[in-house]
Amino acid sequence: MTRITHRPCPFRESEMLRQGGIHPVLARLFAARGLTDPKDLSSELSALILPSGLLHIDAAAVFLADAIAAGKRMVIVADYDCDGATACAVALRGLRAMGANVDFIVPNRFEYGYGLTPEIVALTAREKAPDIILTVDNGIASIDGVEEAKRRGIEVIVTDHHLPGDRLPDARVIVNPNQPACGFPSKNLAGVGVVFYVLLALRAELRRRGVFDAQTQPKLDSLLDLVALGTVADVVKLDTNNRILVAQGLKRMRAGRMHAGVAALFRVAGRQARCATPFDLGFALGPRLNAAGRLQDMSLGIECLITDDEGRAWALAQQLNEINLKRREIEAEMQDTALLHLDDFQPSQSSTICVFDDSWHQGVIGIVASRLKEKFYRPTITFAPAGDGWIKGSGRSIAGFHLRDALDLVSKRAPSLIDKFGGHAMAAGLSIRADAFDAFATAFETVGQSWLTEQQLERIIETDGPLEDAYFTTQFIELMDGIVWGQGFAPPVFCDEFRVISQRILKERHLKLLLERNGARYDAIWFGRTDALGDRARVAFRLDANEYNGTTRVQLMVEHAEPA
Repeated sequence: MTRITHRPCPFRESEMLRQGGIHPVLARLFAARGLTDPKDLSSELSALILPSGLLHIDAAAVFLADAIAAGKRMVIVADYDCDGATACAVALRGLRAMGANVDFIVPNRFEYGYGLTPEIVALTAREKAPDIILTVDNGIASIDGVEEAKRRGIEVIVTDHHLPGDRLPDARVIVNPNQPACGFPSKNLAGVGVVFYVLLALRAELRRRGVFDAQTQPKLDSLLDLVALGTVADVVKLDTNNRILVAQGLKRMRAGRMHAGVAALFRVAGRQARCATPFDLGFALGPRLNAAGRLQDMSLGIECLITDDEGRAWALAQQLNEINLKRREIEAEMQDTALLHLDDFQPSQSSTICVFDDSWHQGVIGIVASRLKEKFYRPTITFAPAGDGWIKGSGRSIAGFHLRDALDLVSKRAPSLIDKFGGHAMAAGLSIRADAFDAFATAFETVGQSWLTEQQLERIIETDGPLEDAYFTTQFIELMDGIVWGQGFAPPVFCDEFRVISQRILKERHLKLLLERNGARYDAIWFGRTDALGDRARVAFRLDANEYNGTTRVQLMVEHAEPA
């Protein structure tokens, strides 16, 4: 069941924003999203929360500054998604600019699993012989890996943003806004945001030591295109602080001041960097980087982000694009198989979905879980074989169901069921024995039934109500495109009643519509929908500027429609 609702908007706050000089529609949109102070709209770097609020960041800066001075060899151990790749590139570029002797290694997810495992420590020691390991976008759960590093005489700095378990690793320093006792006001930094903050603190420490002054210090704002890409691609909440990081990165992209790899990814995706949006980062650039980690080796993606050679960046971007095309093929096949498995699935009788197929690819199960979650609106975990009788699961959740906490509860109730797990509220991963799949699915469903109400299992399309006729313009779309919308700061969806003038099916998959309201007609498209609408419909839609044959016209992107 899907239902259209109207997001409540506090009139007083909206009016105050309007009187403060904000466009009347934007004032309404901002107030409905809980933004009341025009200062929270600032996208200037000076409005960023100071690094000093992050627990242990000063200790990390002192330790890294000492290591640079002593010429110690550092190795970055990165995660294999877009956040991990951008975090690695930011750390590598930033540390090298400050004189560090630093290299990186990224685990192949199929051989070594996630995070700083003892196996990765052994590989790093063998191939790179580091004095120090710096984790980016991982490490908060790597208790055994940190122990193995210490056993080998390697010191570890953990930079991460994932939620910690009951125990923290015994690392030299941990910087993570979500660790206990950290009072940093934004708990939503991505892994790339955390390491960017560590670099800011390190640069300040090196200034204090007289290594740099304000004129000679490295310009860390040059890294913000990478920070923006990782932040959006990791779907963390775009609170005020993250919106500043993303806005600054987009500003650099639009001005053409981005790294060669980022420019190459825009080009290979057929997107214009001069009008870059969070949508481009999340749905065009991010997936091409993620594909490398899903199907091959994320070092390809990292190489693309750290090269300054435009020809090399273009060659790597083309490789990443090819891998992404292959990923799409695999994903389509897996989705078809998943729907066969769920042929008898009754949403009214189930609160969760668990699916396993022994032909599936480990690197793509997360995307398939996401697609199934969107289709059925249920917390979903998909599993693929991991060898030696093990299977790996990747889960995606819905609002109000904390996936990592749910796995934690299953683990506490049946301690032998899950081998390893970790993640966030909305996404998590785990390993179990293949023969434990049915028992796990039952235990997971039990948690779902006890935690989720009927109302929570109903998909809600939250809208901002009607839009005045005067704002169905490309100029208004341009104004909205200047705002950083995303996770936790939802892009505007409007809702109104329209007369359906005509409708036809495009490419056997999409519904192309001509809608009329107050005498004005609008082209509209509903992707993934083939069922016809009646003569009148209540439509939830986003505004889009559709460019065709050199002419740009307003088009409505239909999110949902129901009989009027």
